[in-house]
Amino acid sequence: MFAEDMAMSSVTRRLPHAGPHRENLRERGQFWTPPWVAEAMVAYVLRDGATELFDPAVGAGAFFHAAKAVAERLGLNLSLVGTEIDPAALGQARQAGLSDADLADVRVADFLLDPPSRPLAAIVANPPYVRHHRLSPTMKSWVRGFGASLMGRALDGRAGLHVYFLLRALQLLAPGGRLAFILPADICEGVYADDLWRWVTAHYRVEAVITFAPEASPFPGVDTNPIIFLIQNTRPQDEFLWARCSQSGGSGLRDWVLSGLREEMGGPLSVRRRSVAEALETGLSRPPQPQGHSGPVLGDFATVVRGIVTGANHFFFLTQERASALGLPPELLLPAIGRTRDVPGGEVTPELMDRLRASGRATLLFCPNGRTKEELPETVRAYLDKGEKAGLPQRAIMKARSPWYRMERRKVPPILFAYLGRRNARFIRNLAGVVPLTCFLCVYPRRDDPDFVAALWKVLSHPLTVANLPRVGKSYGSGCIKVEPRSLERLPLPPAVVAEAGLILGPRRRQLPLAL
Repeated sequence: MFAEDMAMSSVTRRLPHAGPHRENLRERGQFWTPPWVAEAMVAYVLRDGATELFDPAVGAGAFFHAAKAVAERLGLNLSLVGTEIDPAALGQARQAGLSDADLADVRVADFLLDPPSRPLAAIVANPPYVRHHRLSPTMKSWVRGFGASLMGRALDGRAGLHVYFLLRALQLLAPGGRLAFILPADICEGVYADDLWRWVTAHYRVEAVITFAPEASPFPGVDTNPIIFLIQNTRPQDEFLWARCSQSGGSGLRDWVLSGLREEMGGPLSVRRRSVAEALETGLSRPPQPQGHSGPVLGDFATVVRGIVTGANHFFFLTQERASALGLPPELLLPAIGRTRDVPGGEVTPELMDRLRASGRATLLFCPNGRTKEELPETVRAYLDKGEKAGLPQRAIMKARSPWYRMERRKVPPILFAYLGRRNARFIRNLAGVVPLTCFLCVYPRRDDPDFVAALWKVLSHPLTVANLPRVGKSYGSGCIKVEPRSLERLPLPPAVVAEAGLILGPRRRQLPLAL
């Protein structure tokens, strides 16, 4: 997953925050699992006395190190077996202290394409966290076909490689065997999550799900919210344990696993029993909800559409100074907002846009729509020629457009939603008549009259409404969340807040100003 394991040395390895080394981690899905997490996961799969441990992505050997420590504690004579696609990672494992004997039964192979040929009783993994858009078309086609053959239906194409590592491991898990995977929260929150977990919980017993508070994340500095799944290949149950860890390090998590997953815990680990049915409805990554929400949701009062995807912000999203220097006519430029950090508060006002222009921030969207290239002014044709020489028409997004410079259009949304960033997700009143780029969502009230828009804004900006965002969003590192348009339409609105604002449901009609 988001880990190709961390060496169990006395020196803590630091994750690069940017640059080619960080990009290489993204391509390979490689980060490192800390010892306190690895030992807890290994303890689960070895708890019944397994004599062989299998890791499908050995990497730098965190789980092998942990397995040796736990096996000694339990008095087990343990064999270490695994696969690893990157030979260089096994070199790191040796540097971290694993011997040739420890790695003797590790094959350099792709776990998905060349798995073991026999059932496995104890599987532990932090599989490569490679998102769907980084998979080659050939690999994406293969994994979807594999998922369909196993589950009886294909998962949505946005499922990443880590999802299929889990499915392959479950396929290989011996009857009665145990599996411990650490995975990103998107596996419970993505569009494919419902299909995936209904299948898993119908065929396997999910014994426990372990989540982490932001300050206790095993991977600080990584924009991913990690979750541990403890699963056994035995008759499914209607309930499972849901744990929340609020402190990193120490032996508490491992000791809890070795205790037999006690339901009564205190201190940095809170544990509660949940029904599978409720968790599937709420989301395995989210805390249980006291009761289902049968009241109003945002979609009753508004539609939500993503912001504009330019395909090349540096070319289409311009400063006033650059647009003037290029000689682009004002009628081909739309006032736009492109970064959540450019809106420090809850409103986009004309005064804010003036300040952004004065500071040299991009505020104009180049939108040469409705005309052929020959019909455009000479200065515009010259600028488009520069884009063609730079290869923009060959980019995936522009390649799908005709002509390539055709820009998506949006009706000006009265309300914006900043859905992902270092700042808290929030609703923003659009008082400057700007169109947003893709870092925002467009919220279109179902009625245009000012009183209705003002009442909806009052509800959406209320703290109780904002507090409901984690119920519909994808969770990332440091407490950040991301909410997709359809999910935001399911945002529960507190009935008392709706009533206080005098918000009355109007007739449903779609306002989806898409590409023209």
